[in-house]
Amino acid sequence: MAANPETLHSQSPAAQAPINAAARLQACGIRVTAQRLQIAQLLLTAPQHLSADQVAEALQRAGTRVSKATVYNTLNLFAAHGLVHQLSLDGQRSWYDSNVQAHYHFHDEASGALIDVALPEVQFSRLPTPPPGMEVAGIDMVIRLRPQA
Repeated sequence: MAANPETLHSQSPAAQAPINAAARLQACGIRVTAQRLQIAQLLLTAPQHLSADQVAEALQRAGTRVSKATVYNTLNLFAAHGLVHQLSLDGQRSWYDSNVQAHYHFHDEASGALIDVALPEVQFSRLPTPPPGMEVAGIDMVIRLRPQA
């Protein structure tokens, strides 16, 4: 199900501050192009979770001509450089999270919306011991939601 981009982000005072998208791209070692800048300005203005299709549709609504391949390539480039975090929830499509700080997610299965969950809101009492020679690098957790019956 396609989620509405307007409902996919949480607003915070930091999210209201204007971003310098070109500076953020350069700081991550990404060469600034007009299309990369437009995608960064769309995605990085607030903490949000968008699919490549949603990014392409939003750019088209704004009058920007960009191919889906360019959107996918740019989002994957952003993810590879740590500017966004790529999430795969259902194996069918990826979401790109502009909040790269450590956090978890609620996933509304009915609407498709993703909602950030702060680390202190979750407590783990025990984790399994990793296999020999391995250590835990991180934990990705999605709490799936549905309306109460």
